[in-house]
Amino acid sequence: MKSETTNNILIHVKDLHTYFYTYDGIVRAVDGIDFSIRKGETLGLVGESGCGKSVTALSILKLIQQPPGQIVKGEIIFDGQDLIKLTLEQMRKIRGNRISMIFQEPMISLNPVFCVGDQISESIRLHQGISKRKATDRAIEMLRKVAIPEPEKRLREYPHQFSGGMRQRVMIAMALSCDPKLLIADEPTTALDVTIQAQTLNLMNTLKQDFGASVLLITHDLGVIAQMAQSVAVMYCGRIVEYADVVELFASPKHPYTQGLMDSIPRLDVPLAEDKMLKAIPGVVPSLYGLPEGCHFRERCSQAFDMCREKIPPLFETKSGHLVRCWLYE
Repeated sequence: MKSETTNNILIHVKDLHTYFYTYDGIVRAVDGIDFSIRKGETLGLVGESGCGKSVTALSILKLIQQPPGQIVKGEIIFDGQDLIKLTLEQMRKIRGNRISMIFQEPMISLNPVFCVGDQISESIRLHQGISKRKATDRAIEMLRKVAIPEPEKRLREYPHQFSGGMRQRVMIAMALSCDPKLLIADEPTTALDVTIQAQTLNLMNTLKQDFGASVLLITHDLGVIAQMAQSVAVMYCGRIVEYADVVELFASPKHPYTQGLMDSIPRLDVPLAEDKMLKAIPGVVPSLYGLPEGCHFRERCSQAFDMCREKIPPLFETKSGHLVRCWLYE
């Protein structure tokens, strides 16, 4: 989706389809998405809950539970390799090593019966093939990098002895312990209060620059996207509906869904009058079991017309690098 040279692209997802086959029907959680992430870039993947963001991340790591899930078609070209074609054993060498993931909920992502030091050093020993002593030293170094005080002492403590913010820092330390090329952060600040969220985002930005990693940042928070990302992909019902540089997207959102998301955010430069409340996108996200014909957003869109009911729009390029899935831009 970008006119970058191949050498500058770390990962390119092409026409990815991930479906779940259930007794009630087929859930097309990811239904033909394309995006690429440059080396050193942060791509923000944004959208409402249930739009397919986390399934996209799990598909990249081939962590889709089978059955009922299945990657039906597509390519995930990472560092010159198609991950979809790799065996389970080959993927194990990549997960946690060349591609790491910070999961959505730090409270339950850490094993409560092992101290945090063992959980960090286990991954290091598995992928780096070093001694237990060296892995422990590396774990202490990583805890120090994520600003956890007294890392030599905290290394021997258990997850329940850490606050939510500190647990998230442990997750970041674990994810970066093997110097991955790609870091997938799935709602990394959801369970944190605003102050700790800001600290966590600043920490991720700093460590990203230190390690030279690319980041796929999954969130529903456009404020986080504005702070962290260089490019943005907006998802709706398993498809990317808008794709642009972050400055371009915030300055000139094109898709009615993106415009609706923007209108729902309070702005500091515009006083909120009593008679002008924040706008909400009308309606609800349609069930993935029975998506409407044509554009999936048409039943919630005030600008829908006949063509929207007939065909799913392709991605139209409104200007260089700004793609919109909407018949208004045909």
